[in-house]
Amino acid sequence: MREHIGRSRPAEGVFIFRGQPTIVFLTVCAERREPALANSRVHGALIDAWRVANAWHVGYYVVMPDHVHLFCAPNNDGCSIERWIAFWKRQFRRQGGPDLPRFQSRGFHHRLRRGENYSDKWAYAQENPVRAGLVAHPDEWPYQGVLNELRW
Repeated sequence: MREHIGRSRPAEGVFIFRGQPTIVFLTVCAERREPALANSRVHGALIDAWRVANAWHVGYYVVMPDHVHLFCAPNNDGCSIERWIAFWKRQFRRQGGPDLPRFQSRGFHHRLRRGENYSDKWAYAQENPVRAGLVAHPDEWPYQGVLNELRW
C-alpha cells in the first residue's frame, strides 16, 4: 500500500494552452492570517497595484479580513503567476505605505478547467462574507468587484 504524501507547498506555475482560456482562481492570505485586509485603504491599494501589475488581468475579486480571492488570466505569457503575485504585492506596499498589512509569501492557485468552474468558484468566493457572518447578503460586502471581464 502506498502512503499518500501531501504537498507542503502549492504547485508552481500555470499551464497555458494556446486556443483555450486560462483563468486561475487565486487565494492570497495575510501574514499570520491577521484580519487587517477588509478596509477601504487596503481595498484601494490592491486595486491600484493590480492595475499597475498588468501582466495578468484581475477579474472578479473579494477581499476578506485575512485573505483575498481573485480570478486572473495571463496578459503576458512571459510572466509567471508567481512573479506576478510578488510584483503586485511589492506595488501594494510601495503605493500604500509601509504600515499596510503584509501577505504570506505565496498564494494558492488553481487553473479552472471548465466554464462552470468559474461561476461555481465565484459563487463560493462571493459567499465568503456571508459565511463569516460579516453581511447578510453577498452584495452588501463593500470589498469586492471586478477589474476585467475574463471570458471563458
